[in-house]
Amino acid sequence: MSLLDLPPLNRQTQTRDVEGPMVYVSLAAVVLYVIAAIRFYRLYRRNPSAVLMSIVTAFALLAEALVAVTLADKWRLSWWEWHLILTFAFLFVGYSAYVQYRREGSAAGLFDGLAVERTVRQVRERYEAALEELVRELQNSAQGQPPERLAARMAERFDLTEKQAEVLDRAAAALAAERDASARLGALVAVGEQARVAAGEEEFLRSATAAVKESFGDIRIRLLADADQGRDPNALPLTVKGRRAGEVSIPEGGPPQLRAALANQLSIGLENARLYAELSTLFRQYLSPDVAAALLADPSQAALGGQVVEVTALFADLRGFTTFSEAVDPPAIVEMLNRYYAVAVPCILDNGGTVIQFVGDALLALFNAPARQPDHAARAVRAALQMQEAVRLVAEDHPDWPRFRVGANTGPALVGNIGSESLRGYNAMGDAVNVAARLQSIAKPGQVVIGGATRDALGDRVEADFLGDLEVAGRRQKVPAWMVRALR
Repeated sequence: MSLLDLPPLNRQTQTRDVEGPMVYVSLAAVVLYVIAAIRFYRLYRRNPSAVLMSIVTAFALLAEALVAVTLADKWRLSWWEWHLILTFAFLFVGYSAYVQYRREGSAAGLFDGLAVERTVRQVRERYEAALEELVRELQNSAQGQPPERLAARMAERFDLTEKQAEVLDRAAAALAAERDASARLGALVAVGEQARVAAGEEEFLRSATAAVKESFGDIRIRLLADADQGRDPNALPLTVKGRRAGEVSIPEGGPPQLRAALANQLSIGLENARLYAELSTLFRQYLSPDVAAALLADPSQAALGGQVVEVTALFADLRGFTTFSEAVDPPAIVEMLNRYYAVAVPCILDNGGTVIQFVGDALLALFNAPARQPDHAARAVRAALQMQEAVRLVAEDHPDWPRFRVGANTGPALVGNIGSESLRGYNAMGDAVNVAARLQSIAKPGQVVIGGATRDALGDRVEADFLGDLEVAGRRQKVPAWMVRALR
């Protein structure tokens, strides 16, 4: 209205105070005010803020006032008008600052919207430094230092607002909880892996306790001989085949689901360990220990097939067993065989032999298969002599019982799993095994007869009498046979 000389403001005039070169200076100042207003408005478009809009308004009012002063038309009325509008503008600035203060919790950050890009980069660098420091503090807390009031220290160091510190504090607590949960989940995975490994009961419980100690604390595991004896109401049960086999006390802390999951994993591992022990005992009762151990360690070794290996085969049977069995009852036959085998089998196993099969009154054992033994010939002969001595002591109380005769021979044989997909057994086939059976047949009760290859392998360690080159049924070439008297 002043500039257009509209009534009622057209009655008064104002003496011009700006003349000469100052007119150009004032015009340049107006241009600069407008440019500043435009630049801050662009900042406002990128990051809307009440303070930014207040600054834009202030620059527009300053430009308008400078125009009025320069033109001097009706300046007295314009002066009051400008002050009134500017008063409202500063009230607006104050109110927007108050709102921002209530939102942030402090005066810090009120004029962040005015920052240029360089300042923004600096602020981001400070926040990055704060986050790095936060990570380091969390790592320290993971090593035993408590994370409480972590954000307060960060806020003091990096001049954060109360709201920012509060958010950071919640983030630190959340990260600490997530860290604990992750550690416990990792411990559960470790216990699950150990539960799948064939191990003894004590070994599993000891390794599982060590694996979860850092994340779950000191847990206490107690196995119960009686499911109803000494129950702890605060402990979680350990079950095996649906029955309570023990209990585990886990310190409080963290989600209860994870403590329950740990108890379940321990129950699974305990059940697997006991099942493995039962299978191991069963295998070792029906198979030679070396074969059972190989199958338990690697079930793929049960596949049909085999390989040619140099072995020493030991073949033994009872001379006169048929006549004896005709004269006594079957229970007496079983008692006699069990008494003999009870002392004969340990002699073979103690020397590293593998009992392949029992066929009535006869047994076949191998040395150097499946476990490799460079001195397999000496092991076989030593086992045969020990077996004969053990059987002799048993037979002293039963003079009517038949006695073992033993043959041993060294040579290549096909060793492996023989049978069908539904039923198979570990066995050996070849000339060396056949010759051992033939040598046994020519031995006298209580004697150990070995072939020439076994005699050559022993050298001067063996004291043996040469029996000559014997003809063996089913074999063209004669077999040199030796009767062993002692092994040095």
